[in-house]
Order: sequence, then structure tokens, then C-alpha cells
Amino acid sequence: MNVSLGSWAFSFGPFADNPIPFEKTVTRLSEAGYDGIEICGFPPHVTLNKYPSKESRRNLVRFLDDHKLGVSGYAADFTTVNPVVAGNKQKYLDLFKRNLEICADIGSASIRVDSIAAPGSIEDKDYRPAFERLADVWHDAAAIAQQGGMKLVWEFEPGFAFNKPSEVLTMYQEVGHPNFMILFDTSHAYMCGVVGARQHGAKDILIGGVEEFLAKLKGRIGAIHLIDSDGTLHGDETSTHRPFGEGFIDFTALAPKLLDVPNIQWWCIDMCFWAGSWELVEPSLKFVRNLLSTRAVVG
Repeated sequence: MNVSLGSWAFSFGPFADNPIPFEKTVTRLSEAGYDGIEICGFPPHVTLNKYPSKESRRNLVRFLDDHKLGVSGYAADFTTVNPVVAGNKQKYLDLFKRNLEICADIGSASIRVDSIAAPGSIEDKDYRPAFERLADVWHDAAAIAQQGGMKLVWEFEPGFAFNKPSEVLTMYQEVGHPNFMILFDTSHAYMCGVVGARQHGAKDILIGGVEEFLAKLKGRIGAIHLIDSDGTLHGDETSTHRPFGEGFIDFTALAPKLLDVPNIQWWCIDMCFWAGSWELVEPSLKFVRNLLSTRAVVG
């Protein structure tokens, strides 16, 4: 298993006013011994505006190669087009195609999406139609991504609509395209499956917690993010990405089940919105490597 880290950890939240440059992030991860980086497609990292040409992207790939880092995924910026809004389908797909180009040029095997719409932003009467519109948009996007040789992975979370375990399963079914997969973030899985944070209507929680959520998504997972959860929200919006060992997730029990997920080559450490993430680059890698070495000994 290869281990990467999401570069957004150093540009969002506490780092928003003084983001750590992408180049400095690459150097740090390389020196720490990571196998790769998951690339943030939001400013000021690897955006369409910052890397507009194929030559600029070739230079980026050479830079990553020089630092011996692969690309585990690309978190594209779709915030300018809400895909659940009626009439936005073509605008979204046009933006999707542009992001898919940069995704291909930098050698990423997957492109991340979310529903954009915040919980509570969709009226009750439009909730189901909005769900169906999104499934339709993502079906076509998944087909486009497949033509480009990339997986489309959806990251469900409390910060965006359609975050119940049952909704995640239903979305997968209604998109109905083999190239549409779920991005399983352990912290989001805890907040959505155990806490039931920011859900529409009646809560939908799982007695078996994160492990049950993982089991329900068998055969549907296309990417994995790792981080702990203390059962709280960051800024009352999305999951607090607590450092490993400071939350409620039993990674010793969960790791073998995550390793059994087929066709996964990367585990990405996700320290989004955590103020001390820069200091946790090495300890987090050590924690994950220890999980992997324990599995190797047991296996």
C-alpha cells in the first residue's frame, strides 16, 4: 500500500490566510518518506489558472518525479457550479472536462467530487428531485472520466447534502455507472454513520459504526482517506479531522478491513482544517506505516 497526504491540509482553514506553498509541501512530504501526494485543486495549489497549459503541467510532473512522489488523486474545485441546481448540468460537465484534463496531465488516476450543496440548502419539496438531478449529472461525468481513463470518486461528508449512509448507497445505485465510486473518509464515515451529523430529516446511523458503513459499501469504494474523529464538527460544518489516536476510531480493528477493499493502491492521510497538521506530517506517516506493518506480520 502506498501512502500519500492531501495538500489541502496546508491551504484550508487555519492555513487559509497564510497557505504553505505547494512546492514546499512537496519537498516536505518527499523528505518525510511519503510515496505520494493527493493534490488540492483549489487556490493556491494546483488550479486550472495556475497550470493552464500542458507545458506547465509537464513541469509540475517533472517536479514531482524529482521528489519521487506519485499522485494518489486530484481534488478538483467545482464550487462555482452547484450540480444539484436545475439547469446547471452542462455548465458542470464543461467544468468537469476542464478539470479532467489537468487530472490526466498530472497523472492522477482519480478525480474527487462532492455535492457542493450544503445541508439545509435544499427545500424539502425539491430534495428528492435534487438528488435525482445530481445522480444524472454524475452518471454522465463518470462516463466522461472513464473515457479519459480516470475514476470518479464521490466524498460524502456532513458538510454537503446527501450524507446519510442510506443516501450514499442509493446515490451509488442511481448513478448506475461502473466508473462512479465512493471515496471512504474514515472521519466522515464516523460523523455520518455514527453521529448522524447534519442529516436531512430523521437520523440514519449504524450500530456497527465505521466498520458497518465500510461493509455496506463493499464493492463500491474507489479511494480511501484516513484520519481520526472525536465526534465533533469543525466550525459546525464538516467533520473534525482529529489526529490519529485522539479520537474514537479503532484503526487497529479497521485497518485489515480497509486493506481488504479491492483495487486500492493508496491510503491518503487527510488532516484538513487541523491547525497543527504541518507538525504531524511525520508522526501521521509513522502511524499508518505501523498499521501496515502490523497487518504484514499478522498476514
